[in-house]
Order: sequence, then structure tokens, then C-alpha cells
Amino acid sequence: MSFFDRLLNELIDVIEWVDTTQDTLVWKFPRNDNAIKMGAKLIVRESQVAIFINEGQIADVFTPGTYELHTQNMPLLTTLMSWKYGFNSPFKADVYFVSMRQFLNQRWGTKNPVMLRDAEFGPVRLRAFGSFNFKVQDPRLFLKEISATNPDFLVDNVNEQLRNTVVAKGMDAVAQSKINVLDLTANYNELGTLIAQSIEPDFEELGLTLTKLLVENISLPPEVEEALDKRSQMGIVGNLGAYAQFQAANAMEKAAENTIGGNLGAAGMGIGVGAAMMGQVGNIFQQNQFNPNADKNSPPPITSDIEYHIVKDGKSDGPHSLSELRTMIAGNLVNRETMIWTKGMATWAVAGSVDDLAAIFNNQPPPIA
Repeated sequence: MSFFDRLLNELIDVIEWVDTTQDTLVWKFPRNDNAIKMGAKLIVRESQVAIFINEGQIADVFTPGTYELHTQNMPLLTTLMSWKYGFNSPFKADVYFVSMRQFLNQRWGTKNPVMLRDAEFGPVRLRAFGSFNFKVQDPRLFLKEISATNPDFLVDNVNEQLRNTVVAKGMDAVAQSKINVLDLTANYNELGTLIAQSIEPDFEELGLTLTKLLVENISLPPEVEEALDKRSQMGIVGNLGAYAQFQAANAMEKAAENTIGGNLGAAGMGIGVGAAMMGQVGNIFQQNQFNPNADKNSPPPITSDIEYHIVKDGKSDGPHSLSELRTMIAGNLVNRETMIWTKGMATWAVAGSVDDLAAIFNNQPPPIA
């Protein structure tokens, strides 16, 4: 083999890029100062373009296909190298391959809560996150403005800038949409479209295009979410007075269930307490219903409830309100024979002979045989 033949063997005769990565945007063909043989084969695969650069200037761009390099299909490089009459000798040029495929599932999200003004709640702080897909739209512009002379330019090299753009412009789009905070979750698709439209010009300035943007979550601070949960609970409860009576009725039902194989006296006490709770708590909520603006610091309204004293263990015990006696009667702590006295009575009398208490005794169920 002659020296000239050995020299030709050292020249580059095949230029191609087999991309085995998932995150490479631009890859420089490793020429290592070896000259490219005139007539060398250039292979550009689908989702790639090849760009020839001479002394820092972008020359010819080749789309997918197989080419045999000559001055005829490299017009710009021929002009830059002053090959006026054709040229068949080896030449030197930097060759960059640019990936034109989509890069999927790029994450974006707010590092800190963003303050927005809501029509219903006023100023609120929101967090948001999601994903987006992008690809190179203009390889010349991208190579010139972003990757420059980097031999390997990865998605991570530009991803931070893209995420910042999505967050900054995206949250502006959310604010301008005027969608209420409580309705945001029902409009994720609409918000994704609005954000994509607002940031597309910024991507185009880099030679990129945004192919899809998804909003996966928009959330309020935990303390605000807790307040909304309480508000929802109140909305579900509705009439608080009726709810309190319902809870008391449940307590009575559970106490009645305990009578099976249990202590009947304790069960009766439970039923009586539940009845008293239902009456007292219901009265409280009824008063609040008719006077919702009542001052909590003012004294309670004066009641005309009569107070009674009872004989307990040979001693006077009291005074007890009529509601308390109702509870005690239900729990078998007071019966018809219990001695009782109140203002206006000349002497002690049995409870069954007092009109107010007789009505309560008449409403009590008979003892279980």
C-alpha cells in the first residue's frame, strides 16, 4: 500500500450519529482534526439534522437521508471555503447532529407558593406542578443561540431555564384566567392550554417548540385546606340544631343497645342523659337560630324554670332545675316516692304529687319485668 493510499484510509469517509441516549439534544461528530474525504458518505437518520460549521459560521444543513458529499450539495460551505471552481481534496469542518425528536415528561413546579388574588377568598398562595414535552423546531437557531460549540448538549443543560419559564409565565396565565380557586381542579386542561399559549413565544426564541403541557396539581397551603375542609363540613351538617339532636339520638340508641345483657340501670341513665342532651342542646341551637348575632360575652337570658330540692341520703340536695330532674328521673335516681320541695310549698311532698314532675313520670316507660 502506497503512502497516498494510507493517507486516504485515515480520512473520514462515513459521518453518522447512532443516538443511544434519551437526553442528548446536540452531538458533535468527533473529527479529531482528521480531514473529511470529499465524496464521504453522510447518514442522517429520522428525527435528526446534520449541520456543517466552518470557522464558527453555520453552513449547510442536511435533513434525514444519505448523502455523498461534494461541492454541489454543500453550496454554502463551498462559498465559505472559496471553492470557486469545484474542489475534490479533503476538507475540515465541524459537523453537529441535532436531535429533532420529542423530549417527554419534563417536570415543572413552583419552588415556593405563588400569591394570587381570588374573587371569593381574596389573596391566596398556590402551589402547582406538572409536566411538559418539547422538541427542537429550528436547529440553526438553537445551535446558534443555545448549544453553541458544546460537543454534547443535554436536556439538563436547558431544562432549568425551561422550567423557570413555565412557572413564571404559567402562573401569570392562571391569574389572568380569573378562574376561582375552588374551580381550578375542574379546569386543568384549560389551564394547560392557557399556559402553553403564554410560553410558546419564549420557546420559539430558543429554537424550540412546546408540544404539550399538563397541569397535574394546583394546591393551597395546608392550613387553608384545613379551613376549607371545616367549611365543607359545616355545609354538609346544615342545621346545627338538628345535627345536635341527631347526635343525641344516636347516643340514646347506643345506650339502649347496651341493655342487652348489660346493666339496665346504667342503660336507663344513658337514655336519660341522651334525652336531656337532646333537649338542652336543641334549645341552645334554637336560641342561636333566632338570634344569630347574639353577643357571646353578654349574660344568658333569664329563664323561669323552677328549682327543686330533693331528699338524698336523709339530707337536702339541690337546688335542681326541672331539666336536671328529668335526667335524674330517667336514670332512676329520682322516683315518685322521692321527697321534694320548692319555693311556695308549705312542706316536703312526694315527687309524684307535684304536677310538673307527675307529667315526667307519666312519660317514662314502665320497668322491665
